[in-house]
Amino acid sequence: MSHPSEEVRARLQTDRPHSARVWNYLLGGKDNYPVDSAAGDVILTTFPEFAAVAQVQRRFLARAVRFLAGEAGIRQFLDIGTGLPTADNTHEVAQRIAPESRIVYVDNDPLVLTHAQALLTSSPEGACAYIDADVRDPERILAEAAKTLDFSRPVALTMLGIMGQISDAERPGELVNALLSDLPPGSYLALSDGTNGNEALNRAVEAYNGQSANTYHLRSPQDVAAYFAGLTLVEPGVVSTATWRPDADRPEEPTAEVSVCGVAVKN
Repeated sequence: MSHPSEEVRARLQTDRPHSARVWNYLLGGKDNYPVDSAAGDVILTTFPEFAAVAQVQRRFLARAVRFLAGEAGIRQFLDIGTGLPTADNTHEVAQRIAPESRIVYVDNDPLVLTHAQALLTSSPEGACAYIDADVRDPERILAEAAKTLDFSRPVALTMLGIMGQISDAERPGELVNALLSDLPPGSYLALSDGTNGNEALNRAVEAYNGQSANTYHLRSPQDVAAYFAGLTLVEPGVVSTATWRPDADRPEEPTAEVSVCGVAVKN
């Protein structure tokens, strides 16, 4: 059996781009390797607006969590596909509103988990936990999350840019349903993902998929909206990510409409 540090090195796959690290590069971060920045540059060469799109999706997360912790009164969050820490992480936004909020972060990239454990520290009143797991294993995620979250009380499940990493053959809709199945009524789903209506983005993702350790699957807005089947959507429904409840004092800059999002409650 290999030494744990060798296992981590093998999982990092620093010779191939990884989505969380490429995303970090596109957001202007430093937690990435040369292969990741090179892959990011390929995307930007083909689709220069992608960095702006990454920022739009990150700001949607902050707006959604503010709504969930504020207006919806949610105090528990299950954040799947955490990504590398940046400004306004889920627990920071939630605990500014409600310090007692409890957050469980889930990712399967060892670099993400190392940084999360070092940087994503909870308020004394609340809690943060970190699960090394893949979205394809909802049973494990739910079992581990139940050690921190109380599943008899509502939970907000956040899934940003994660379902595009699941192929159709892996039945992404069933994975979302499995994760929601253990959450009680009054729980929420906040989800955003890339769409396939822009040819430049389609070419950029095709080039990325040709060299990356994990592929991305763009879908139609209707396919993304189907993840919310059986839930009650919060206004304005499933819309372009930039247009979901934009901040009055900071309207989004116009970008190509290449991702959609929504927030919905389980009845």
